[in-house]
Amino acid sequence: MTGPSETETVVASANLPVVAIVGRPNVGKSAIFNRIVGRRQAIVEDLPGTTRDRIYSEAEWRDSYFRVIDTGGLDTSGAAGYPELIRRQVEIAVAEAALLLFIVDVKDGVLSGDRDVAEILRRTQKPVFLIVNKVDNESRREDVVQFYELGLGEPMPMSAQHSTGIADVLDRVVESLPETPEEDAVATTRLAIVGRPNVGKSMLLNAVLGEERVVVSPEAGTTRDAIDTPFEFQGRQLTLIDTAGLRKPGKVREGLEHHASLRSRHALDRADTALIVFDASEGLTAQDLHIVGFAIKAKTGVVLVANKWDLLVGEELADFELDVKRRLKFASWASLRITSAKEVQGITQLLREAVRVSDERKKRIETGRLNSIIQRAMVDQPPPMVKNRRLKLLYVTQPSVAPPLFVFFVNDAVLVHFSYRRYLENVLRDKFGFEGVALRLAFRSRREN
Repeated sequence: MTGPSETETVVASANLPVVAIVGRPNVGKSAIFNRIVGRRQAIVEDLPGTTRDRIYSEAEWRDSYFRVIDTGGLDTSGAAGYPELIRRQVEIAVAEAALLLFIVDVKDGVLSGDRDVAEILRRTQKPVFLIVNKVDNESRREDVVQFYELGLGEPMPMSAQHSTGIADVLDRVVESLPETPEEDAVATTRLAIVGRPNVGKSMLLNAVLGEERVVVSPEAGTTRDAIDTPFEFQGRQLTLIDTAGLRKPGKVREGLEHHASLRSRHALDRADTALIVFDASEGLTAQDLHIVGFAIKAKTGVVLVANKWDLLVGEELADFELDVKRRLKFASWASLRITSAKEVQGITQLLREAVRVSDERKKRIETGRLNSIIQRAMVDQPPPMVKNRRLKLLYVTQPSVAPPLFVFFVNDAVLVHFSYRRYLENVLRDKFGFEGVALRLAFRSRREN
């Protein structure tokens, strides 16, 4: 089984038209989003307010490409707290969109909240398609006509659960979107922002992008979805993946938090580099180290991000890096950068390091030089005897990158002691770099050829 590809090819998204999905809480917006993009990207739960941030994804229908935004449920009551933060996110999404999909629930009928949202959307003077969700039978289809009163034209019936009506909606969408010039496919480097809850991951993403792309709140667990945000940095196409806070498996509650944790783990699997954010004022905790282990298992690049650096004073500054290195002996090759997302400090240096680590994962060593270095290393420090037999190297090669894989063909793989394996990995790092990169070493017996 190989790791993630060195880059992922996507349609250039900078000039793609944008479709925003809006509506009251719990009308099925995320389920419709997942149907449009063709995968379970947004978390779907039978709970109001599950989606809080703007979630972006590229979509394709009948050779037409566009971007879709899933938004939080729009609460028009004027309540403070999360509803206010979500409203701000919806307003930004509506401003970006060329076309709006207004989702209502046929089972609820026309509610005052629907009328309020309809009035807001009318004022945008943008095309609005009225989508009536949860139309699962003929009786409910007859109930669709009541939504004409919203004054947004013909209501379109759909059932996201049963995937009915989606094709008709997408046909209308691509017919109505503005034309965009064809662009070449671009390669994007994916950076997953991970960490335990409430260490400043979303604030870091907002500092990188220079805008409020995700909800930032002092309450732990604000981010629940893995949110992809493409952007450009110094001529490179990057995608930031903001994730929910990762907890140890034994501390993850069932339901929504469990789904969010799984989504964060999957984000690591598709990332080139993990930006593992921790609170510098608290030091590197056992839970932070557990998350480093997740990233190593996923074979991503690893950059530890010491956030809230501005909170350290005096001797704390001097002792900090030594303490991190001491606790990180099992991954001493990991990179470390310091930031203050709140003060927007260290952001450019962090992105440069993330790009560098991602490029290191793609580095390939020429076979002749690789064999010369490893043969010399084995002469300088011969492998230990195991049951009166000694490990012998036939040759070594690097068949793949991202993550780098080195295959050692030997007389008998059983003779590889774990300490000697670590020695060979250290030789590779000493001679060829790979700082911040998890390496894969495989040993094959001659009889396996």
